[in-house]
Amino acid sequence: MSQITLYSYFRSSAAYRVRIALNLKGLDYQQHAINLLKGEQKSKEYRSVNPQGLVPTMMTEQGGISQSLAMLEWLEETYPEPSIIPGDSYQRAKLRSMAYQICCDIHPLDNLRVLDYLRGKLGINEESKNQWYQYWITQGFTALESQLDAQPFCCSKHPTIADICLVPQVFNALRFNVNLSTYPKIQKIYNNCNSLTSFRAASPEHQTDSH
Repeated sequence: MSQITLYSYFRSSAAYRVRIALNLKGLDYQQHAINLLKGEQKSKEYRSVNPQGLVPTMMTEQGGISQSLAMLEWLEETYPEPSIIPGDSYQRAKLRSMAYQICCDIHPLDNLRVLDYLRGKLGINEESKNQWYQYWITQGFTALESQLDAQPFCCSKHPTIADICLVPQVFNALRFNVNLSTYPKIQKIYNNCNSLTSFRAASPEHQTDSH
């Protein structure tokens, strides 16, 4: 089994996704903490690892991989069991669609770079910044809630790439005091996922750099 090193930050949603997937696959990996608040992602040393200066980065025996969704796909292809993108072509497309809705349409609008730009360059106050965050979360979650069925997880009896992407986004929504009472399916899935050790062990509060 190849050695995997994950450059991570404990509250990074994207890194959180990858930690969950690694745990679900039962893989051993090392973590290298990159403190986003201290700007370590902008250092020359880290940019030699990831030219974008973003986390996470996954180092494998073949080289580095950036972008969390690419990492999840690589993990699925390299370690196919247990599968995080199961089913026929339609079912896999449906799971990817939910994952992309979260990772492409919600998360980029609410990540640290955007929030720092709103506060810094545009001079948005804290209340307005939180309103921005809450608006885009509710837009995305309203659409997602309507697509979920009665399964214990997102469209499946087992956690998949959709759940892997959803849980970190719910965690952040709770941090920013988003009212989730109108999303009972999302809340149920979040609770079901966090009943599993693989999800709990990946959560921000259980990472060594959270202290």
